[in-house]
Amino acid sequence: MAEFAWDGETARGAQSETAPETEHELRSEPETREPAAEPGSLTLSANDFSALEERILRAVEVVRRERQARTAAEDRAARAEAQLHDLSPQLEQLEKELNALRTERDQVRGRVERLLGQLDALEL
Repeated sequence: MAEFAWDGETARGAQSETAPETEHELRSEPETREPAAEPGSLTLSANDFSALEERILRAVEVVRRERQARTAAEDRAARAEAQLHDLSPQLEQLEKELNALRTERDQVRGRVERLLGQLDALEL
């Protein structure tokens, strides 16, 4: 089973170790030798590396879906705000109408009570 060494150094250091040094090495296929493990390095098997790769790909997909969902939610919020802005004058008009109808109802109720009072007075 092939193994990969991870030594925690920068990518620059890792590249210098694996970079071909001669023109012959540039043209030839890379060897399938295992790199020498340095003291304090973390060795990953090919299966572990594949599992890590899968986890990273799933994480990238989750981030992509979340960004799309966020964009969609922001679009819905913007449309809702625009709709609210458009309906605001209509709401104010309906509130004025409602207040006028309540005032009229109170006036009619007062007139009816006065008429009922006059009818009660006639029956005495």
